[in-house]
This record gives sequence, C-alpha cells and structure tokens, in this order.
Amino acid sequence: MQGQITAVLGPTNTGKTHYAIERMLARNSGVIGLPLRLLAREVYDKIVAIRGPSVVALITGEERIVPPRAKYWVCTVEAMPLSIGADFVAIDEIQLCGDPERGHIFTDRLLNARGTHETLFLGATTMRDVIRDLVPDAYFMTRDRLSELVYAGSKKISRMPGRSAIVSFSVENLYGMAELIKRQKGGAAVVMGALSPRTRNAQVEMYQNGDVDYLVATDAIGMGLNLDINHVAFSSTAKFDGRRMRELFPHEMGQIAGRAGRHMNHGSFGVTGEAPLLDDGLADAICNHRFAPLKRLEWRNSKLEFGTTDRLIKSLEQQPDDPRLMRARAADDLIALQTLSQDDLVNARVNTPSDVRLLWDVCCIPDFRGISPGEHANLLMTVFNHLKEGPLPEDWLLRQIKRLDQTEGDIDALSKRLSFIRTWTYVSQRKNWTKDENHWRAATRAVEDRLSDALHDALTQRFVDRRTSVLMRRLKQKESLVADVNDKGEVTVEGQFAGRLEGFRFTLDKSAEGDEAKTLKTAAYQALAPEFSLRSDRFYNAPDTEMDFTEQGGLMWGEYAVGKLVKGDDPLKPRVQAFVDDEAGTDVSEKVTRRLQHFIDRKIANLFEPMLAMSRDETLTGIARGFAFRLLEAQGIVPRDQVAMEVKDLDQDARGLLRKHGVRFGQFTIFMPLLLKPAPTRLRLVLWALSEGHDEFAESPPPGLVTIPSVKDVAAGYHNICGYRQAGERAIRIDMLERLADMLRNEDSRGGFEASADMLSISGMTLVQFSDLMRGLGYKAEEGERVKVKATAAAPVKDAEETATEEAPVEAKAEETSAEEPAAEDAAVAEAPAEEAAPEMETFFTFTWARQQRQNNRQGGNNRRAEGGAGRKPGGKGKPGGKPGRKGGNDRGDQKPKSWGAKPARKEKPIDPDNPFAAALMGLKDK
Repeated sequence: MQGQITAVLGPTNTGKTHYAIERMLARNSGVIGLPLRLLAREVYDKIVAIRGPSVVALITGEERIVPPRAKYWVCTVEAMPLSIGADFVAIDEIQLCGDPERGHIFTDRLLNARGTHETLFLGATTMRDVIRDLVPDAYFMTRDRLSELVYAGSKKISRMPGRSAIVSFSVENLYGMAELIKRQKGGAAVVMGALSPRTRNAQVEMYQNGDVDYLVATDAIGMGLNLDINHVAFSSTAKFDGRRMRELFPHEMGQIAGRAGRHMNHGSFGVTGEAPLLDDGLADAICNHRFAPLKRLEWRNSKLEFGTTDRLIKSLEQQPDDPRLMRARAADDLIALQTLSQDDLVNARVNTPSDVRLLWDVCCIPDFRGISPGEHANLLMTVFNHLKEGPLPEDWLLRQIKRLDQTEGDIDALSKRLSFIRTWTYVSQRKNWTKDENHWRAATRAVEDRLSDALHDALTQRFVDRRTSVLMRRLKQKESLVADVNDKGEVTVEGQFAGRLEGFRFTLDKSAEGDEAKTLKTAAYQALAPEFSLRSDRFYNAPDTEMDFTEQGGLMWGEYAVGKLVKGDDPLKPRVQAFVDDEAGTDVSEKVTRRLQHFIDRKIANLFEPMLAMSRDETLTGIARGFAFRLLEAQGIVPRDQVAMEVKDLDQDARGLLRKHGVRFGQFTIFMPLLLKPAPTRLRLVLWALSEGHDEFAESPPPGLVTIPSVKDVAAGYHNICGYRQAGERAIRIDMLERLADMLRNEDSRGGFEASADMLSISGMTLVQFSDLMRGLGYKAEEGERVKVKATAAAPVKDAEETATEEAPVEAKAEETSAEEPAAEDAAVAEAPAEEAAPEMETFFTFTWARQQRQNNRQGGNNRRAEGGAGRKPGGKGKPGGKPGRKGGNDRGDQKPKSWGAKPARKEKPIDPDNPFAAALMGLKDK
C-alpha cells in the first residue's frame, strides 16, 4: 500500500529539505534519501538535535549508525532500506535522475520507493513533466525562492566580496584558487565531495563561524549543502564527467549558483579567473530559474537474475520499455562484474545463485581509490576469494588497514590514504563479511577520523592564515583585542604574531600581504592603543641616562630609535622629530616630542657648559664679548689663522677674562680644552653636520688617540670640529699640538734640529710618521743615514777575588800581568774580524722651517728670534759656529752621535724630624 505522493519542486533556497524533515518527523517512522553522505550527515545531526540519537539512524556507504529503536532513517539514496515499511519516504534532489553516473539509482527510487502514508520527491521544476508521465497519481507543489538571485559579471579575486564561494571542477584549479585567496584575502575553506564528513564539517565550520570569509568548493555545494553564501563565482564552466570534458548544463549551473543567498538574504553569482563571461540568455535563465525540462531519465533494471553471471549481466543490460527512460551506461560495478566473469578462477568458484549474489555484492564496492579498472578488479577478486572461504581473514584485513594508518604527508598523500580507507570502511559495513563487525567498523572509523583530522590540518595550514582568520573573526564581533609585547618587542594579538613594536613604531610581519596585511595591521593598531599610551608615559618619566643620541643624529631610548635631530634656527638649538606612528595619536606624539626636546637641550647645556657660561658672562664687553661669540659660533674651536686680527686686538685684560672661562690661546688653535673630551666632541660633530646640512654624518674619532689617520672625502672643517689639525697623512689633536709647539720653540728651526724623544712620545708616532707630520705643519724634513752608535757598556763590578789581587804586592801583580800578555794578544787577533764587519746604520731627519714668512703677521716674531739668538752662548743654537746643517757645514759624520739619557735623579727632600709621621717615613725609606 502507498500513501499520497507529492512532488515538491522549485529552485534552490526554497526550504524543500526543511519541509521534508518536518513532514517526516510528523510521522511515526520515515526514510529520507539524500544525494551526498555529507548532506546526509548534516540532516542526521539536525534530526538528532530535535529527537535525540536513540531514534535516528544514519546509513551511508561508509557509515552505519543504527540504534535498536530507530524510527527515522537518514541515508544516501544508494543505501536506503526499501523494505522496512516506513510511513514516510522522501527523495531529495530528484532531478539527478538525469545524471549519467548515478541517475539510474534515483530513477529506481522514483519508480519504486514509497511510504505507506506519504512520499515526497524534492527537486527542480525541470522534473515536472517526466514525473507526471511516470507517476500519474503524484501531486505537485511549487515553492518559490525566498530571495533574489542576480548576475554580477566577472570579479577578480582581489575584489571578491566576503562570504563568497569560488567553484572549481579540478583539484589543481581548486588548490590554485585557494592559495591565491590565502595570499590576497587571508585564507579559504575547502569543500570537496571526496572529503570525509569529518573533514568537510571541520572546513565548513571554519567558514560558518567566520574564521575565513571565502569558500573554495567543487559542485558538491550544489547538492543541498546549506551555507551562508552571498556570492558564487565560477572559476570554470567545464567539468570532466568521468568520460570527457564538457560544458556545464544550464540547470547544473543554476543548481550551483542558487546556493548564493540563504533564507531572506539576496545572492549573486558570476565568474572569476579565466572563466568566460556568461551569455545574457544563460545568466537570465539562471536568475529566473527557467531551464529546459528533462525528457528522458537514466534507467537500469533493478529486477536482477542471479542464476549465473551471464544471466546477471544480461539483466543489468536490459533495455527499458518506456520511451521516457534510457538505459544507463555501464557503471563501475557492471564493468567490474564483466571483468571478473572472464576470469577462469572466479568462474570456477561461482557455482550457485548465492555465489553470483556474493560476486555482485563484491562488485558493488565503489572504486574509491580510482587507480584503474584493472587494479580495482584485482582487489575485488581478492576480496571475493577470501569471502568464499568465510569472513575476511583478520590478519590480512589488519595489514590493509594498518598501512594506511599514517598521518604524515602532504594533502595529496593524506587524500589518497583517506580514499583507500574508505574502501575498508565500506567493507566493514557489510553484514557477515568480518568476524567482529563492530570491531572492524570502529577500527576503520578511527583510522578515517585520524586521517580526516590530519587532512583538515593540512588544508588549513596550506590554505588558511590562522592568524588572519582569528583576527578577522574578533574584528567582526567588535570585541576588544588584547595585545602583548614581550621583551624583544614582538607583538602578539590574541596569541597571533603580528609584528614588532620598536619604540613607538609598529613594523608589520613581513610575511603578511594583501588584504591579510590590512587585517593584521588594523587589528594590531586597535590592540596596541593602550600600549602606546602606557609606553609614552614611561618614556616621559624616564631619566636622561636611558636616552642617547647617535653619530647620525638619531635619538635612542635604550635599543629603540624614537626620533632624530633636525636643523634648527641656531646650531646649538636643534629641533627633534619623533618617530611615532600616526595611529598612536597626537597626544602620544606630542609627549614623545617634548621629552626628546628636553633631553637634547639638557645634553647640550651639560656638555657645552663652559662655553655657554662664557656667552652669558656680562663682564665680557667690547672685543672680548665679540670674540666670545665667535668662539660660540665655532662651538669652542677656532683655527688661529682665521682670527689673527681679532686676537691681535685683544689686550691682556680681555685675554685674562677669556682665560677664566677656560679659553686657551694656542699657537695654532684657540680652543676650550674641556670641550675636547669625547662626549662634547661627539655632540659637536653631530650639531655641525646638522647645521651644514649633510646627508650623511661623518663618524667621530675614537676617544683617547693623540693622532689619527687623515679622513678622506669629508667636508672641509671636519678635523677642526673634531679637535684635530690635519698635517700630512695624519691629524694631531690640537691640545697635544700646542704642547709640541712649545717644544719646537726651543729648537733651531733655521739651522735644523732632530726630533727629541719627548716629541715622539707626545705624538705617539714613529720617526717616519713624525717627519710627515712636521711636513704638514710647514717644516722641511731632510732624511739622512749614519752609523748607529751603540751605548757604551758599563764597567763590570769586581768580585772579591779581584779585590784581593789588587791588595797583593806590586811584584805579584806585575808577574800576573806578564803572564796574561799572550792571552791578550790572542784575544786581539780574535777580535780583528769583528772590527772589519759592516757598521749598523740608522736613519735620521733634520727639520727646518720651510714656509715663506708673511711680513705683516710674523715680522715681530722674526725680530724677537734674531734678538734672542744674539744673546746666546758661542756655539749655541742659531750661531754660525753652532750645530751645522747637512749642507754647507762640517761633515755630519765627523760629529759624535747624540746619546739620550734620563735626567739626573731629583734630590730627595730630607724628612722633617718634627713631622709626627717621621718614624713611619724613615721605615719606608729603609725598605
């Protein structure tokens, strides 16, 4: 007996499946057949949530959950139990009767599946005519779409709106689209019919809860999967149907495009990538759901004969009697049966109708592996041979499952293992094929779950930036984000690495690109707002010791650059530019700027305090005050030849006032010795470079060096501002140069002189380097060579025996002397060759003043030098009879070489006996 038959027809998003669930739950029992096990699992979960798991069964090819008191059966169409006599039967997506691969299954359910009280066929309006012809007593119910569907044309991935599904029909294209979306949008969920329900549900959940805004899928989403999709974009309009590549039929495109817009939300569809624009007629047909009706359905005889394999094959190949039906092409199960029936070993073991039925059940194992028909037939032959002996051997089955229980590898490897385990999951669901059905069902399910989880993780890792997905969800929920900055400056937002905070500037993670970078930056700045405020407060209250300036004019707070110096109106009053992101706010920027300005102002005041105090001294008047400002402009160092006239105009009182402030009037430079220390020198060099407008600042010399190599390719005045005077290949510190000048005043610069040990010591140079320095200072250095005279050896200390000999009588000493005469002669002969050896030579330099004297500046000095020479002792320096030069005088070789020695020891001051520490001092002296 059969009840009312109703065909509920209409486009997508009309609530047909929801209506069927309501009708089934209104009955005492029911069966609903769905096109995909993914959709079957979704409907099962819905009904379980309403009625509980004790009365709901789930049957698919690879999954079987059947409680003892099951009343409602949710199944794939192939797995529907037709003989239980359920009150209600429903077949979803009935238009698949026209599918070349599975259409004959749906046609069989259309013709034969009936509920005792009610039967529903759910599908597209293209089935109206054929259902009316094949099921004359069916009623029709038309449901209108709940929302509008519009065509949006072509869109690039970069401009794809959120909540979009990109549809692809090949794995390569699908992966390529997912990777492109990851780079530009942060990631996408992936849905394919080949995924296990566990993997598919995990991917869909990631999309539904907002972790990702995009979905990349095959046409599996067109089979009733209910997702919150606003836009569907086709990346291709052709697919491989198992035999050949072909263009999608209009009704197929309409089924997929109709997934856009759920419930009352309007949806749109279009194309992307290399897919061509849709024709206006096709786009209009999809929008208005007008498609050509199906005229013929796929059909295969379901009344099979199991007498022999030949009769079974013949019954499967039977032609239909109705012109509205056409015989389906050979499916995988028929191809496998035909292959095995030609094997002699199989034919030898098929002797009874039960053997034929067993062989057919084995041939119905789907080719999940998809390697080749031959490989699939070999596997089926092995299974059949084992089943002929009884249940499958447990050790053999364990080996097949164990080699697949590996969660390592990439997406392709995991997908392949998952498809292989589906074969054994299907086998474990068959009754009487294993000894312990529950054990093997649980074992295969556990392996499938582990592989599913690993595949989900691999898909997520490859196609989703978890960081972006988490932040996008939190931003959409308008929740406050929490940022954490560790001691290395690494910023994490909601546990996701976002970049680095260096001072008051945030640097985004370099791996972020496109929209991902925008999302990450937005989330990071939103979360860092409190951190910027707290950090600026800490910086404002930080002591000056935590701050410093660099030789390039940068301003540092610890290890972070927080600003730089810029040129001001006065060289000693530079301005600061804070390094603060605009997103931190003007309050933070102004606070940082004020603190930096305070720091540099105090630094200048402290390091240049003598010079600034001199500029504020009101006792300096007239020429002295003008000279003080000249020193201030030159930052405390002025070459004397640049201010010769000003110095000449200064009287002794003015000079005395300036000397009180530490000004030294040197022969070469007028300077303030306190400003030659490393810290003022370093700051003075930075301020000079700023005022001169240098693009790149020269480095300051290392501290503590008397001379340094002359720096090439630097701006004029560099050595002077550093406190050095360039002379030849090296530059000498100006204070040490003045000490050297004091020594040179006592030398005969006209007749010539040699460098003394003190001169070499004070400059820290070798004799050759010193000669180059003197040339740079205006002296002429003439190199010569002479015999090196070794220091005379001191007389040996006589021992006690020699002393006793001296006290002996004169006669004994005379005898002793005569006895030693032969030995002395032998020693003289032995020393003769040594005297003939080449003497050791040494290089020396004679220095004379070489610059042409200027009459206007140096006449007085020359006169004083002449007067001083007139009063010198005969043979003294400057006299004609004094030390001759190399030319025009006596031969230098006739003179005795100079020998240098230490000064005589100072006479010790006698100890005052009245001193209370006299005894202690005497004790120390004795030691």
